[in-house]
Amino acid sequence: MENKRNVTEFILIGLTQNPQMQKVVFPVFLVLYVVTLSGNLLIVVTITTSRALNAPMYFFLTHLSLIDTIYSSSSAPKLIVDSLHEKKIISFNGCMAQVYAEHIFGAAEIILLTVMAYDRYVAICKPLHYTAIMSHQVCGLLVGVAWAGGFLHATVQILFIVWLPFCGPNVIDHFMCDLYPLLNLVCMETHTLGLFVAANSGFICLLTFLLLMVSYVVILCSLRTYGLEGRHKALSTCVAHITVVVLFFVPCMFVYLRPVTTLPIDKAVAVFYTVVAPMLNPLIYTLRNADVKNAIRKLWRKKVTSNND
Repeated sequence: MENKRNVTEFILIGLTQNPQMQKVVFPVFLVLYVVTLSGNLLIVVTITTSRALNAPMYFFLTHLSLIDTIYSSSSAPKLIVDSLHEKKIISFNGCMAQVYAEHIFGAAEIILLTVMAYDRYVAICKPLHYTAIMSHQVCGLLVGVAWAGGFLHATVQILFIVWLPFCGPNVIDHFMCDLYPLLNLVCMETHTLGLFVAANSGFICLLTFLLLMVSYVVILCSLRTYGLEGRHKALSTCVAHITVVVLFFVPCMFVYLRPVTTLPIDKAVAVFYTVVAPMLNPLIYTLRNADVKNAIRKLWRKKVTSNND
């Protein structure tokens, strides 16, 4: 038990050790983080205040934006602040909290993206039954399942990692705490541990991704029975969903579907799924959805009018 408490803090190498690049990291990621917060919160405010955006799809999109906001906030602020310091330290508890946040919101997003695919399937393949199937109660239940699933997955991961023997060294070659960089510091054989991580994270990502791709193929095939206008609108929505799914799942599978090892490219991949993807999601959904764009314009005009008064 004493060995497990030898490490009370970790030293993060950071995104780069180049002093000149460190100066670039702060402004670049500060801008990216502000854009992420602004875009996702704009989606939340727009949908919650617009009477026109009351379909289940927009209810799910609100929760997706909330998840992206918190998910990005679990790592980006630490990265931004650390870029100003030569020595980057995170406490053991802080490190575990970061791992927990990453996995609770990551898993919740995986389940929510699956729910959104199901919503599109019902809307396109069973339009006459859509209102009955996707009732307010069902939508609330599905969102609850997403959050509960994230909680369960993250709890299993944190209970798995927190009791491992960390007896030194305590240097993490990353800008944040994650499972594989931490497993490299464990004072025991990690092959079996790596299989557990691959099963609980990697294979779940892979199976869910394949399921989603199959579901969207079925949906796209069903569009052949639609008229030109209906087909274009449904296709636009589906393309946005597929883009978000690919942006989220491909990095996840790259990181977790392999043995316990860290690669130089891991930091760039982590930046993509913790900062870039949450920033792009609002842009993808907004640019391809006329209803959301119209609602944002109305919200902006209302804001300008109230300021003039």
